[in-house]
Amino acid sequence: MILKQFYLGCLAHASYLIGDEGTGTAAVVDPQRDIGIYLSFAAEHKLQIKHVILTHLHADFVAGHLELRDQAGATIYLGAKAQAEYKFVPLGDGAAIEFGNVRLKALETPGHTPESISIEVFDLSKSATEPHAVLTGDTLFVGDVGRPDLRAALGWSAADLGALLYDSIQKKILPLPDASLVYPAHGAGSLCGKAISKETVSTIGEQRRVNYALQPMSKQAFIELVTADQPEAPPYFVYDAVLNSKERATLDEALKQELKPLDLRDALELQKSGAQILDTREPEEFAAAHLAGSVNIGLSGQYATWAGTILNHENPIVIVANPGRESESAIRLGRIGFDNVAGFLKDGMRAVETRPDLTKKSERWSPALAAEILAKPDAPQLVDIRTANERQQKMIEGSASLPLNRLAERTGELKKDRPVLVYCAGGYRSSIAASILQREGFEHVSEIAGGIAAWELAKLPVNAAAAQA
Repeated sequence: MILKQFYLGCLAHASYLIGDEGTGTAAVVDPQRDIGIYLSFAAEHKLQIKHVILTHLHADFVAGHLELRDQAGATIYLGAKAQAEYKFVPLGDGAAIEFGNVRLKALETPGHTPESISIEVFDLSKSATEPHAVLTGDTLFVGDVGRPDLRAALGWSAADLGALLYDSIQKKILPLPDASLVYPAHGAGSLCGKAISKETVSTIGEQRRVNYALQPMSKQAFIELVTADQPEAPPYFVYDAVLNSKERATLDEALKQELKPLDLRDALELQKSGAQILDTREPEEFAAAHLAGSVNIGLSGQYATWAGTILNHENPIVIVANPGRESESAIRLGRIGFDNVAGFLKDGMRAVETRPDLTKKSERWSPALAAEILAKPDAPQLVDIRTANERQQKMIEGSASLPLNRLAERTGELKKDRPVLVYCAGGYRSSIAASILQREGFEHVSEIAGGIAAWELAKLPVNAAAAQA
């Protein structure tokens, strides 16, 4: 038996290929939308992908089940309680897919979503009764459990799903053997949980010992625990959850329409008619010069998550990228179902070299310079765009809290006739914030280069903000 984990850092997403060398058959669980990695791995190991399973209708990315169906001929499987436009085989409790020495057995584990399942993986050459591993989807993470509050917009209360999750953990997950490996669908950085470990594999026994949500407690205590202090979900989560149940264009079909070079005039016309200009270069490059009105979300960070938070999936998107990175920019938007790319600016910012009147700049100040300017009587408005939880740990004295995910709707709390200085943890998000402020008409916007981490390294003071948040 082959069991291979694929980990996509940008979305903190884990997917799996389980293969049987004897029969040359494979199944893929929770695939990302760009499926080349699975097809390449299968070809290298002389496997044919005949099955594709979703543990649930994911909210944080669009899965590649339709792509594997269309390109590899794979049959799609969902939990028995799922509803979808495309043809699928429902997997209820105990339903199994078997090929060669591999048995994949479904456990209905609702809670994160109503249709969630986990997959017990048996290597029949070793044991037909003790699962080698369990693919837990978003039911159980390493160090956490799936949040039960992401289906509120679809009519499910967090309390009701939390109660189902408690039963799933107690009746389906905890009875599994201690030695069974735990392979979840997400790792640290995912917004599908609040305390997910950076480790991407564990065991049932280890999680029984260290996972806070698996400790003995009443159902009510569990519900209160897992519904408290969850990070705010990006607006695209509901859109993706619904899209994963739809018959839609495949990624390749979408990219054929999207990867069109646009000259500067066409890009500007699209912008005038409401298109979103997305600059995917690094913050330093963006600060030096960028197209006025563009938003900077660099490819080096959690690009797709922030794109789904800041942009919308309806208005066209024009990509500004360093030449050669246009395709990556579009593919990573496609991973969250943003197929509304109208094209990319041909030659990137070189297309604007002779039109400085169309560009803007922003300043990135060293912590020492920022501290010096903040000490002056006419100091800029200092804005902390990190989350409330980050701010409670430490903050720069005198800063206002305007979290990035809500910044665009709260710019009215700032004065446009005064300069603004923004900071985040390390300098990635502050560039997004600065671009939003400029787009909203703030003329004098600066950032603290390196964020609060660089501020601390410069031996400048920070305060705990728990009492002030």
